[in-house]
Amino acid sequence: MSTARTVLETEEHQALRAAVAALGKRYGRDYMTTVIREGNHTDELWAEAAKLGYLGVNLPEEYGGGDGGMAELSIVLEELGAAGSPLLMMIVSPAICGTVIARFGTQEQKRTWLPGLADGSLTMAFGITEPDAGSNSHRITTTARRDGDDWLLTGRKVFVSGVDIADATLIVGRTEDARSGKLKPCLFIVPRESPGFGRNQIDMELHAPEKQFELVLDDVRLPADALVGDEDAGLLQLFAGLNPERIMTAAFGIGMGRFALSKAVEYARTRQVWKAPIGSHQAIAHPLATAHIDLELSRLMMQKAARLYDDGDDIGAGEAANMAKYAAGEACVKAVDQAVHTLGGNGLTREYGLASLITASRVARIAPVSREMILNYVSHQSLGLPKSY
Repeated sequence: MSTARTVLETEEHQALRAAVAALGKRYGRDYMTTVIREGNHTDELWAEAAKLGYLGVNLPEEYGGGDGGMAELSIVLEELGAAGSPLLMMIVSPAICGTVIARFGTQEQKRTWLPGLADGSLTMAFGITEPDAGSNSHRITTTARRDGDDWLLTGRKVFVSGVDIADATLIVGRTEDARSGKLKPCLFIVPRESPGFGRNQIDMELHAPEKQFELVLDDVRLPADALVGDEDAGLLQLFAGLNPERIMTAAFGIGMGRFALSKAVEYARTRQVWKAPIGSHQAIAHPLATAHIDLELSRLMMQKAARLYDDGDDIGAGEAANMAKYAAGEACVKAVDQAVHTLGGNGLTREYGLASLITASRVARIAPVSREMILNYVSHQSLGLPKSY
């Protein structure tokens, strides 16, 4: 399929995109479905992507990274997704956790975590969602209280990806402000085997190598240096991680949508009914063309969000990242749906690998924030309308 991406991207970005696409092609959807069916993890692809420098492309060079940004990391995830083998933990480990630690962590935290996150030898999960808080971060009840020089962390988290394979989880908790008595958000690094740090796998209909977990933190004792950055800058640090999460979720959705669309286009070119390829009929061709347009438009907004974020414009990036995530989620769901519809009954077979994407594509629409909450954000922040909540 022809695209206009080469006009907007540097030669380095084009080369990165081509190289990652080649890596993804060597693995592909068959690799991913085999991993899922056998209950394994994408260790081989993760290790090779790390060895080639793709996992840490956004992290500082002094810690083994590529010294790039979200523009480069989003290219990696999009192209792996377009090949049918996306790495969901890229959203969490290098994008959220790596970015937060690189920007706000202490020198010791950077030395401890960033080289491993960059070379793939360490992985970090991210825990923010709670059973009773949902999208309302102000209702987070996971709290940290001081006990001498230590912290004691108590609370629950749900829908935390990859805790079983992560060396630690970056937990969003709240501490009491000594001046106001109010709770304020803070981020803590919690090693996987910390006493009191329990996990239960959530039984999901979503078929993915990365499992989802509920976490129970029962007075988890953490040293003082488990706190990331400045206790008084928790909200700034939190949103510094959430913008990359939205950009990378957009890349995840765009990649998946491209994979589904490519399967549909190939089928429409070769499947013949009444002596003509079905792609010659406008009822088939036009919806696929529309899906392609929507995916391309989504990429433009994702590129804008990545550029703003990499340039240090957190406020501008917040608006663009939310818009990119919304647009990509919608485009992904529609592309997958149209691809399945194009193949008819074959779209529901394992042979073509599209049916499982019906559920997977919803992830881009509902996580990490629903489209409705993004519309709330845009109506309030961008348009200046009154809050509805």
